[in-house]
Amino acid sequence: MELFIYLFFALFSVLNPIGTIPIFVGLTQHDEKKERSRISLWTSINVCIILIISFFVGQYILSFFGITINALRITGGIIIASSGFSLLSGKFSKKRGIGKKVQTDVENRNDIALTPLAMPMLAGPGSISLLIAFYQEHHSINEMIISSAAIIAISIIIYMVLRSAHYLSKILGASGIVAISRIIGFLTIAIGIQYIISSILSIVRGI
Repeated sequence: MELFIYLFFALFSVLNPIGTIPIFVGLTQHDEKKERSRISLWTSINVCIILIISFFVGQYILSFFGITINALRITGGIIIASSGFSLLSGKFSKKRGIGKKVQTDVENRNDIALTPLAMPMLAGPGSISLLIAFYQEHHSINEMIISSAAIIAISIIIYMVLRSAHYLSKILGASGIVAISRIIGFLTIAIGIQYIISSILSIVRGI
């Protein structure tokens, strides 16, 4: 249970579905409720698939390219911390590749569930590197089942948040969403820095 809670909240902080609400609302403002539900469902499914693949296959990609786990943790820690800083500074959408140009382009597409919503907005480099590093320390059968359950749980939360995005945006308002995003940003920075510290300590102890 402790492992489930840790991974769930780590993924929630890095993925930050709350911070995605304004972008989702902007991209789906002209869609009907049924279409918004469909996009929400497929976005969560795509995120789940991307995260599951990253968790189980990521280690083999590392081995193929000869990348050490410490190098991945430091890189992932920097990316995760960078995402946290962008949340604190209010530049989240820009950091996730959603500028005015990109937003105009995706508004003209029929399906935005995979890109840009699932990737890179939600399942970006930070969450992928977090899962690859997490697998290195937790790869027993029980741990893999618990980790998969946490990924599925966060995907369900993403679906619920996106499906209620238009409603939540009215309740929370712009200031409410910004406040929550900045709290999550602070936690995300802490997770990123912890990854970097753990990697440096591991290297030093190895020497």
